[in-house]
Amino acid sequence: MPHIIVKLWPGRSEEDKKALSEKMVEAMKETMSIEDKSISIAFEEVPKENWTEEVYKPDILAKENLLYKKPGYKPANT
Repeated sequence: MPHIIVKLWPGRSEEDKKALSEKMVEAMKETMSIEDKSISIAFEEVPKENWTEEVYKPDILAKENLLYKKPGYKPANT
């Protein structure tokens, strides 16, 4: 615990994903006193044309009460 899933559009480099993972791990360790061995991170690439149905509606709109940072956009087809 915890397992973090980052959903994003395709196109980020493996180096960028690794760098972000390292920063997220450090933030979790520092902020929540969690051991490195307890943290896992995955990246799920979702094509732009599928974002609204696969991410925005189920993970953002349907779980708005769980968000600590809300997006500053709304897809046109919501």
